[in-house]
Amino acid sequence: MIEEERGGVVSALARKSCIPCKGGTLPLTGGEIAPLLAEVEGWEVVHEHHLRKTFRFTNFKVTLDFVNRVGAIAEQEGHHPDICFGWGKATCEIWTHKIDGLTESDFILAAKIDEAVGGVSGYRPAA
Repeated sequence: MIEEERGGVVSALARKSCIPCKGGTLPLTGGEIAPLLAEVEGWEVVHEHHLRKTFRFTNFKVTLDFVNRVGAIAEQEGHHPDICFGWGKATCEIWTHKIDGLTESDFILAAKIDEAVGGVSGYRPAA
């Protein structure tokens, strides 16, 4: 479900909170992943293991601002992505380390990251 908010489109997933994974939980697979992937924009699923998206910006300072926003979200949610960044770009990878695969919380974090990037001046969405 998509909602309109502050002039942008935000996934309903962004309204949820990440839930800590308990041992014994099975990772999501293709049929379970597809509907969640449809709720986040521009993310790719890599080997049914993790989510990946590269964000582009106008300069290093703007990129760092984005990375700091993502870090604050990660701390609030207790769910931490891998982030690689440099001048004008940041790549986020998300998976649930405890089960070495994907859970709904990974898609929730992706949606929250997408929401956060909308507030970064200098973000260059993919064409």
